Amino acid sequence: MADGGAAYGAPDRPESRTQRIVRKLSRGPLHLVIIGVCLAWMTPTAGLFVSSFRTRSEIATTGWWTAFVPPLEFTLENYQHVLTARGMGQSFINSVMISVPATLFTIIVAALAAYAFSWIEFRGREALFLVVVALLVVPIQLTLIPVLRMYAGLGMTGTFPAVWLAHTAYGLPFAVFLLRNFFIALPKDLLESAYLEGASHFVAFTRIVMPLSVPALAALGIFQFLWLWNDLLVALIYLGGFRDVAPMTVTISSLVSSFGSEWHLLTSAAFVSMVLPLIVFFALQKYFVEGILAGAVKG
Repeated sequence: MADGGAAYGAPDRPESRTQRIVRKLSRGPLHLVIIGVCLAWMTPTAGLFVSSFRTRSEIATTGWWTAFVPPLEFTLENYQHVLTARGMGQSFINSVMISVPATLFTIIVAALAAYAFSWIEFRGREALFLVVVALLVVPIQLTLIPVLRMYAGLGMTGTFPAVWLAHTAYGLPFAVFLLRNFFIALPKDLLESAYLEGASHFVAFTRIVMPLSVPALAALGIFQFLWLWNDLLVALIYLGGFRDVAPMTVTISSLVSSFGSEWHLLTSAAFVSMVLPLIVFFALQKYFVEGILAGAVKG
């Protein structure tokens, strides 16, 4: 028994206090570099945020860092003007009306397709999946004119359903690819047991696959929502000429040319558009890394 214990080796000795200090100090330069990069990355954003609470004359004559020198003079006038007089409030609602349904539609359709590519046997499954993945390299610019002409013929131009369908179609190749890689890595025995118990594909999809795939669904939801929220091209083509349904990206782009002497309002308009994406990201961030790694390395 003694020889056997020696073969397996003695247990590791507990780390001494000196060793812990040396280990932490050895990581110090790396931590300093990471902190420095984060500060350098966040400084311009912080400057814009501070400037959004300053008057036009103060922005034009002094740097944003001087705002913290007494006497402190901050104002909400920029935000009030943007949200009321410039229609940013309605544009915010329009962006929500575009991004949330289009994100949900993409997730639902992609999840159904990914389940079929993963667990339903049918002829040409692999070839069809390759075609879907190949659509990732097709520029959406090639589709703008044909789809716009189709919408014009159907009378759908300038409506929310038109942009919902467009965004769902554009997001499906990546969404199907991501979810399929996750679904196919789920335990095969679990699904086979469900089938043996008489569960249909719909039951297996709704009660087994979807609950187990929350990390991947959350990661996809973050990607899709942020892309839709920040999209300008698709919204400008299909909704740009209709001010009552224009999202924030179209409204903000018009500020660059229409505001002229009121350029200082662009900072507050930009931060209004950042509020909801930040909330969505921080609410789902615990699933983000897990979902991305699962979809990227498994399959």
